[in-house]
Amino acid sequence: MNRFWNIKDNTLEINGVIAAESWWGDEVTPKVFKDELAQCKGDIKVNINSCGGDVFAAVEIYNALKAHDGKVSVFIDSLAASAASLIMCAGDEVVISQGGCVMIHNPATMAWGDSSEMEKAKNALEEIKESIMNIYVTKTGLSRNLLSEMMDDETWISAYKALSLGFADKVLDDETVQNKGTMFTRNEITKTERAVAQVIINKIKIKDEQQEKYRAYKEKVENLLTQ
Repeated sequence: MNRFWNIKDNTLEINGVIAAESWWGDEVTPKVFKDELAQCKGDIKVNINSCGGDVFAAVEIYNALKAHDGKVSVFIDSLAASAASLIMCAGDEVVISQGGCVMIHNPATMAWGDSSEMEKAKNALEEIKESIMNIYVTKTGLSRNLLSEMMDDETWISAYKALSLGFADKVLDDETVQNKGTMFTRNEITKTERAVAQVIINKIKIKDEQQEKYRAYKEKVENLLTQ
């Protein structure tokens, strides 16, 4: 059953929970998605409407899309949240509807055991967060510190903010939805939106500089210890 692939226009649908395995028959799993993706030739379109799910399943789908031989156009119909925002970043072009949203946050897990097990879980989540930020940095060009703060805050990002921050490349206007007309591009957003984005970026400039000094100091100490 081709749940995600539309042979008519090479369109894949990510509509629902992203999971490593299917329990209810309606989850988006890497295996089924990749099987259907393999049948698509050339340029494809990926429609996303998902609250997210398993981060590793999402990364697997992300990598499959990045490896696809053809242009990948991603359209955010309404929501690309959590793990779904990682898949979104695989698009060579990401288009979001005016009413669409992106949400990013810190990874979470369930853990059981003593303090040692809790510490292991904490360390694992920190490393997973670093891996997630690798994808966001590649897509947006934003600093890791800014993205880390946004993830800490569980940040909801509207269409034009997604555009100004680099998560999206175009925003569909009402006319486009109805008549397939023109689109707003990142260069056409208002000066106000660009200013808002710049304020956010500048907010952690000092923190970036401090982090760079810390990395240099840490590297120096590590070099001394290995001599």
